[in-house]
Amino acid sequence: MNYISTRGTAPVLDFGQTMLTGLARDGGLYVPAEVPRMPQAEIAALAGLPYEEVAFRVMRPFVGDSFGDAEFRRLIDKAYAGFDHAARAPLKQLAPGHFLLELFHGPTLAFKDFAMQLIGQLFQAALARTGERVTIVGATSGDTGSAAIEAFRGLSNVDVFILFPQGRVSDVQRRQMTTPADANVHAIAVEGDFDTCQRLLKEMFNDFAFRDRVRLAGVNSINWARVLAQVVYYFSAAVALGAPHRAVSFTVPTGNFGDIFAGSIARAMGLPIERLVIATNQNDILHRCLSSGEYRTEAVMPSISPSMDIQVSSNFERALFHAYDGDAGAVSQLMEELRVAGRFTVSQGALEGLREIYASGRVSEGQTGDTITRTLAQTGELLCPHSAVGVAVAEQHLGTTPMITLATAHPAKFPDAVQAATGIRPALPPRMADLFDRPERMTPMPDDRQALQALILERTAERMGA
Repeated sequence: MNYISTRGTAPVLDFGQTMLTGLARDGGLYVPAEVPRMPQAEIAALAGLPYEEVAFRVMRPFVGDSFGDAEFRRLIDKAYAGFDHAARAPLKQLAPGHFLLELFHGPTLAFKDFAMQLIGQLFQAALARTGERVTIVGATSGDTGSAAIEAFRGLSNVDVFILFPQGRVSDVQRRQMTTPADANVHAIAVEGDFDTCQRLLKEMFNDFAFRDRVRLAGVNSINWARVLAQVVYYFSAAVALGAPHRAVSFTVPTGNFGDIFAGSIARAMGLPIERLVIATNQNDILHRCLSSGEYRTEAVMPSISPSMDIQVSSNFERALFHAYDGDAGAVSQLMEELRVAGRFTVSQGALEGLREIYASGRVSEGQTGDTITRTLAQTGELLCPHSAVGVAVAEQHLGTTPMITLATAHPAKFPDAVQAATGIRPALPPRMADLFDRPERMTPMPDDRQALQALILERTAERMGA
């Protein structure tokens, strides 16, 4: 299995190289040169299997020779052993034809654990073969950072630096990043919003001298392995509702587009997904783009669903690459227009291609809170604000095809918003009960790439004993 860049000039890599590389050297994102099809009989055969076995069968064609079958199975088993629900990603019914896919039963109570726990195992196995060290730098709007720290904390051959927007994540999200005491993890509070953090990350990857010096690796959803791991739960959920013998649709609360793009890969593999519905909060650039064809950045507005407070959705580049039939030149031109002018216009043909796969909707702050209140009253299900955005948009798109909304985080990660809507302050699991008693470690930093790189060089040198 070969992987190519969305911008067309980076080296072609295998799965293992793609995973450790993260962002392509031409600034693009890696995608499979071809998406393998899964025969209908093989999809049907997933019914009733443990989640780990579904994961192996779905992901195996993408891995190639990078990991042997026995090793890959072992790493998958280790990745999900710490989840606190036997089904890993259980389905709950909210209403006739509407289901909730709970993706928050991992170590950090968010859907990012499905990918990050597996990537942690894959990185460890790959680095153990070579004896190499890597420096992982990630940008987070709240959940990726804690999931990455949980996956890589304590490892001797990995340093982890997580950039998060100061004051724009929930207290629980922040403390999950700042309370681990392991010497190899570093929480960096950056002045600005998530887009600031993501821009700094990409600038560091494009500084090749620095990138090569610290052996920079990325675990944001720019990393293909992150997207691949998320493809699995689309299969497990759809098969539980009768696929491939009947179609399903999914609604996905999304900011950086990685989670919903994983659904498009499942669809391309042959899973009968009728529609993928993009659910946005007031930072609705994806909804606006799908509605008008114009992708125009605006100021990020802080919300009660902060993990979606994004204007530059990195993984949308992958969707554009497919919509433009693999025309890397066209994608490069769009990304240059975005860099220079903060906007671009999708061609009519590509826009029609996107609309064949995706629908979209927008939810206000008031609607988000109302959905939390109403869903609890009607179903007994307590939603986090991101999941509430998904449920509200899904309700706008219900039809005869079963709809599955992705519940992306545990409500206890956003207790203030949930309490404001319901009067209930959701409790953290017992294993996290002392989270607010633990001392915090974080480093405030300005929006300054040079200063950030100097800090990373200093910290990694200390760890290596230089």
